[in-house]
Formats: sequence, structure tokens, C-alpha cells
Amino acid sequence: MSRLSGHIERVMEVTQSASAGARSRLAASWYRSRARHGLDPAEHRAPERLEGKALDARRQDHEKFLMVATPRLDRLFSLVGQSGCAVLLTDSEGVVLDQRVNESDADVFASWGLWSGANWSEAREGTNGIGTCLEERRQVIIHRDEHFFARNTAMSCIDAPIYGYDGQILGALDVSSARSDQTEGFNRLIGAQVAQTARAIEEAHFRAAFAEARIVVSESDDTEASTLLAIDQNDLVIGATREARRVFGLDATGALAPRPAADIFGRGDGPSGFEKAERAAVIRALARADGNVSQAARQLGVGRATLYRRMKRLGLDDI
Repeated sequence: MSRLSGHIERVMEVTQSASAGARSRLAASWYRSRARHGLDPAEHRAPERLEGKALDARRQDHEKFLMVATPRLDRLFSLVGQSGCAVLLTDSEGVVLDQRVNESDADVFASWGLWSGANWSEAREGTNGIGTCLEERRQVIIHRDEHFFARNTAMSCIDAPIYGYDGQILGALDVSSARSDQTEGFNRLIGAQVAQTARAIEEAHFRAAFAEARIVVSESDDTEASTLLAIDQNDLVIGATREARRVFGLDATGALAPRPAADIFGRGDGPSGFEKAERAAVIRALARADGNVSQAARQLGVGRATLYRRMKRLGLDDI
């Protein structure tokens, strides 16, 4: 049995039962590809592709997105391009809007359909880096025979989603490899860079959308997410990234109704409110502890790192 025939047989076997999804995320994606989208892993058709005016119109619809993404795509390609990788940026439907590829690798990627205008949604191409990333809204690595279609098993695809200023998904950032010897370990290294670049595009897009506002960077337990708030001249929060919406309990998607920043941060307006009382409490604790931050933190019932952050926010970090 050939490698491709073996792959087709394996996919068909795994997707025979609706319980396939309980095995793994990969099995769930294979099942969606076959049962929901009616795809056959043995199909050999080329990916659907937009060209000419249709592609130009789609790119025009995403002009601002492409503008902020361009220098970051260039930077990512400078890191991975010489290792036989292409860099692709898609919209939320999986259509490739822009790409970076070396001339020596162009024919391979074009033959695979990894090219501007190609539709790599999971509905069209089954399990693949771009489509599955968008479907599951998470970073994915689809390595060779993890793809649904047998014709796609020569490639490795590493993807991360990109979210817009309204919390909606904008598209996917993809690095695909034409190298037959690319290892899963190397894919993980590339994956870290893809995730970092996706967040940089996300942050730049947010800042461009709120160019007149003051941008505040907040803390989050997700170190890879952009936690930004846009605050206008009236000290109203008018925008928040997806992670900031989660952290502060705001609407997950859509335009935000302006809210006072003080309400979002959980303190009163200015030094006459909660901030003044908090500042006084920290100063008293430090005085009782003769300036020993660890001891003062224990008095206040918080961790040392937390107290340092509060001191910085209250302008007391020079004490």
C-alpha cells in the first residue's frame, strides 16, 4: 500500500463514527471535513481560487489590515524564508490575501495552491493549518499526514488567528513549509514566532483603529495575548482588544459603549476617590515596615509582586 493510500484509509477509518471527536482535536477536524463538509480525502482537485478583480476587491476590503500587516509579514519571512517556508495572510474566510515566498520555492507552493486568492477554509480544504485555525480559533500546527486531503500531506502548516479591534476574527497568519525533512520540533519553534507576529499585527491594527485615543496596556494571565484599552480625551474606554474584553468582563465582540476608565479599573475618579485611599494605605504600610516592601505586602495581605505593581501605578515606586 502506498503512503497516500494508507493515509486515505486511515482518515476513512477514523471518521466512520460520530465519536471520532472524542479521540483528539485532529480526529474531530477530520470528522467535520468528511461529515459536515462532505469531503473525500482522496480528492485531487485544485483549491478554489479568486483572481483578478474579485481578489482585488477582497484585498481592498482589507486595506487597513494589509497595511499594518505588511512590515510584520516581511520581518517574519526574513526569519523563515531561507528554510523553505512561505508566509501567508488570510481573511476570516480563509482566502489568502498576501504572501511571501522565495522564487526557488514558488513553483512548489503554486502547485499546492498556497497562493494569493486561494480558499483554504476547512469547508473547502478539510483539515489544514489555515482552515482549522479559523474554525477552532486557536493556534494550530498541521504536520504532513495530519492534513485531511492526501494531496496535502507533503506540507507542514503553522498558523495563529488574528483578532480585530472589535473582538471578531480578522484572519490567520500561516507559515507553510515545502521541506520534506521539516521536523515537528522545528515546527514548534516556528509556531512561537508565528504567534508573536500575529499578536504584533493584532496590536498594530488596534492602535491604528484608535489612533486618536490613549492606549493603555493592561496585565493578563495570557502572556501571548494583546491586552489593550483605548481611552479617549474624556477618560472613557472606547475600545478593547479581545483579551482585554475577557479580562475586564466587557462584551466579547462588537463596538463598546463608552464607559469611564475608573469604572473599568475598579477605582474612584482621581485622587479624591478609591485611588487616594489606596495610596494612603500603601504609604502607611511602608512606613510601619520602615520601607521593607515584603513586610508591607504581608501587612496588606498581598504578594510582593502585586504591591510593587500597585506602587508603580500609584507613583510610589521611588519610595
